[in-house]
Amino acid sequence: MNYKNLLLGAAAGFAAGYAAKQALEQNCGPSPEKVLASVKESVKKDGKIYGSWIVMKPENYQKNDLDYQVFKGGITRYTDGLLEQFDFAADASTGTIIDLTQK
Repeated sequence: MNYKNLLLGAAAGFAAGYAAKQALEQNCGPSPEKVLASVKESVKKDGKIYGSWIVMKPENYQKNDLDYQVFKGGITRYTDGLLEQFDFAADASTGTIIDLTQK
C-alpha cells in the first residue's frame, strides 16, 4: 500500500470527523453548565450568589399552553443579610429563562 494513499485517507477521515463534530455542536443547545452560568449572571445583579444547582437532563415543561424542553434548577442568593431561594426553568435549546420563582 502506498503511504500517500494512507495519509490522504487519514486526512480525509479526520476532516470528515471534525466537520461532523462542528455540525453537531451547532445543532445542540447550550450545555446545562452554560445555562446555569447565564441564570446566575442574571440573578446576581441584586445580590451575591450563595449556592446553585441544575438538573442535567432536560424535562418537559408547560407554560401558557406552550410546551418546552427545559433545564430546571435553583439558586440561593444573599441580599441585605437575608438568604433568598429561587427555582428556575430555562429553555434547553436557547438558555432563556422561562420561569423564575422565589420560594
